[in-house]
Amino acid sequence: MKHRTLYVSLLLCCLVSMPAVAQETNTASTGFYRQEMKSLHAAIQTNFYDEDSGYYFVVVDPEQRETKEGHLREYAYIWALCAMYQAANEIEKLEPDANLMGPILKIMNDYYDPAPPEPGYSDYIMKLKPGERYYDDNQWIGIAALNAYERKNRKSDLELGRLMYDFMMTGYDEVLGGGIYWKEPSKESKNTCSNGPGALVALQLYRATKDKRYLEAALKLFTWTNEKLQTPSKLYYDNIRTKDGSIGKATFSYNTGTMLQSYVYLYECTGDQNYLDEANAVADSSLEFFYGRGRFRDGYWFNAVLLRAYQHLLQHNTDTKYIQGFKKCLDHALTNSKNDQGLFKGGGGVQNLVEHGGMLEILARFAWLESRYNLTGTGVSDSAVQRP
Repeated sequence: MKHRTLYVSLLLCCLVSMPAVAQETNTASTGFYRQEMKSLHAAIQTNFYDEDSGYYFVVVDPEQRETKEGHLREYAYIWALCAMYQAANEIEKLEPDANLMGPILKIMNDYYDPAPPEPGYSDYIMKLKPGERYYDDNQWIGIAALNAYERKNRKSDLELGRLMYDFMMTGYDEVLGGGIYWKEPSKESKNTCSNGPGALVALQLYRATKDKRYLEAALKLFTWTNEKLQTPSKLYYDNIRTKDGSIGKATFSYNTGTMLQSYVYLYECTGDQNYLDEANAVADSSLEFFYGRGRFRDGYWFNAVLLRAYQHLLQHNTDTKYIQGFKKCLDHALTNSKNDQGLFKGGGGVQNLVEHGGMLEILARFAWLESRYNLTGTGVSDSAVQRP
């Protein structure tokens, strides 16, 4: 079974089985989410990190670790490290002296594959039977690196972003009119998850360098995704199949998240009000669909990507309703889904490192938000906002 299919199946099983309770977490106290962030980070390091190998385990329970092509894959796929890398960036925003991104990047270097046409990161540790190279995995790394570059202006972060851009564009062609495939060398589908984050990498590089080729690439990916994969309600389908042009109609929060944040970046880069108007429309649609029932519809990491967009949109639309709607689901998870180890569980047991990395990012972002906004109510905030 392919590891992503396994992850999605497990997380959906976990989420639908969560019991409802009458009392929600009390988050009125100052610093609540920051403390939750610290607690979860400690629990991840205690339960997922293997000091002997220097790697993270993919899941806590050894019985749930996958065997692929005859090899036990007990350590984390690169996707989980993408989640941890972005979470580390958000924690470093709160605690500038924390050195968390560097150690994660050092681990990811063991996944680095220099093979042509361009170097990139494999989905598994190279010396332990490498696997496949996914375009989106590399894009998530690029996004986090470029977020760090905006904070620290460090050349190595910019160069990593450029490396990820060069790799992802090897997956672009004019089949179906454009777009990037999901992984190499497969030509089966082109996905929102490889084109939405691709647009973000290109937009971040444009902001950093003012090189117009990056803006042109971003617009090409963004426009294609809207034409091929946007739903009538302004959310986003998962993929389009190259064989017959049929649509995979699963609707995940992270796909809407990357496209929503692309709208915000495009507004900032061009000043075109239409992009901001559309961003607000997408945000409104996503709020009801993903958070209207008061609990997460899909995995924590998927939701973390949409939260990035909500937080970014706050710079231009100070109505905190999107954050408040998300908060209800977060508080429900904090109340109902933690075990005695401080980890998050579901119907299938303790969730994997991808989901814990996603929750860690969510908590770090809410720690940032709670220091600047009143999160106990609803409505428009006048608080000053800085770039997410």
